[in-house]
Amino acid sequence: MAFGTRPPKHAVQPPHRRLNVFVSYAHRDERLRQEVDKHLSVLRRSKVIATWHDQRISPGQEIDLILLLVSPDFIHSDYCYLREMNHALERHRRGQARVIPIILRPVDWIRTPIGKLLALPRDGKPVTSWSKRDEAFLDVATGVRRAVEEMRSLTPLQVRRPAKVSDAFPRIRSRS
Repeated sequence: MAFGTRPPKHAVQPPHRRLNVFVSYAHRDERLRQEVDKHLSVLRRSKVIATWHDQRISPGQEIDLILLLVSPDFIHSDYCYLREMNHALERHRRGQARVIPIILRPVDWIRTPIGKLLALPRDGKPVTSWSKRDEAFLDVATGVRRAVEEMRSLTPLQVRRPAKVSDAFPRIRSRS
């Protein structure tokens, strides 16, 4: 870049801007999604993140981090699996958003395209398999916090333009 020229708008970001987190889930996992949301509330209240899901999407909203809440219903849903997960992984490959699978219930997720990603809670142990679910959700929140802190510590030239909800998930609609 020549002296005196401005860097592209997307390359300059405040070092501590709030990151937008999109949560993709099957509607049958609504209660577990709400628990994840509760455990992320410290990050939300401290204005580190803003969370979005299909019922709270603003058109054109930029996405920095995508949480995939994985369960048998998520894998079974064509909309979640074929549409949202594939769009999320494409954004991840392009460096436009980071994807973190959160394993809610036991399912053979290792043999899916997200099997290559580091999942939460630790060791990919499903939340519902923990004897104390709050400990599982705490592990998830801690992992999300680490990812967010890492993303926020990137220098402006390392930051790529985040995806927009409307680009990543066109025509969000009801799913199973």
